[in-house]
Amino acid sequence: MEDFLALRVHRKDKEVESRLERITLDDISEGDVVIRCAWSDINYKDALAVTGKGRIMKRFPMVAGIDVAGTVHHSQDPAWPEGTPVVVTGFGLGEEHDGGYGEYARVPADWLVGLPEGLSQRDSMAIGTAGFTAALAVDQMERNRQRPDGGPILVNGATGGVGSFAIDMLAGLGYEVVAFTGKRDQDQYLRTLGAKRILYRDEVEIGTKPLEKPLWAGAVDNVGGRELAWLTRTMKPGGNIASIGLAGGFVLETTVMPFILRGVNLLGINSVYVESAWRQRIWQRLASDLKPRHLDRIVTSEIALADLPTAFDAYINGKVTGRAVVRIAGD
Repeated sequence: MEDFLALRVHRKDKEVESRLERITLDDISEGDVVIRCAWSDINYKDALAVTGKGRIMKRFPMVAGIDVAGTVHHSQDPAWPEGTPVVVTGFGLGEEHDGGYGEYARVPADWLVGLPEGLSQRDSMAIGTAGFTAALAVDQMERNRQRPDGGPILVNGATGGVGSFAIDMLAGLGYEVVAFTGKRDQDQYLRTLGAKRILYRDEVEIGTKPLEKPLWAGAVDNVGGRELAWLTRTMKPGGNIASIGLAGGFVLETTVMPFILRGVNLLGINSVYVESAWRQRIWQRLASDLKPRHLDRIVTSEIALADLPTAFDAYINGKVTGRAVVRIAGD
């Protein structure tokens, strides 16, 4: 195979820099299957990795990109014949293993998910880790007896990728969704996704009591910190909180009282290491009952691989609404 283009991250003297390079398969991680990449996306974790603002990558140099969709170019596993459309998210892709921001990627066969019927490769990356994580959260909450008739569900960090998908999916299932955000200019966007009500951060008194007035039957939290602590104190009895992000801080200061007096459930959501059968099932739901109804609104930009290096600062600075897909070769 000739060389190919990829966005590779280097570290020199504790400084991280990324650049587009021509590399070969000899330069990337081992695996049973070589994928001809068509689409990827941008997640907050990608921005942290490429800019060096977070300690995401475990070694250098490395091809970035935690998600990829494409077709099997070469396979040592008969279960994945050449030409099969596939999706890969998680498993340390773009963290421990060379990722999807390249014209080719190579991964272990058991990381692959066959592209579900009803989704294009572009759709799958419009969803990507953000949508997969939101679907995991909804699935976990449902497995823990969350039901639409139980009361309102608050989504914190509502305008981000995970938050946008969570609103869309929960509203599609019949839940009353309350969007919690600091962005006052995104009212129409959030209502289009299905939010019944919008709660702005500067309108909320967080409070300090061990238990506050019960308000929410459940929550999807992408922020962490003091707002997650507030959610534990304002949850209704038996409510579920799906904890996903830590943009607002990783320290959780609360008491055991919400858990032992109201039976609140704090559900940790990790989309990286999900067993294959469960991963396949979630992707099937993403093509059926959890298929986002507003991908055209959630995807706010499309970026070519060649333009990717300049795309990440806006994520670090909190200037992004919705999702960006990365066109590597197209469908």
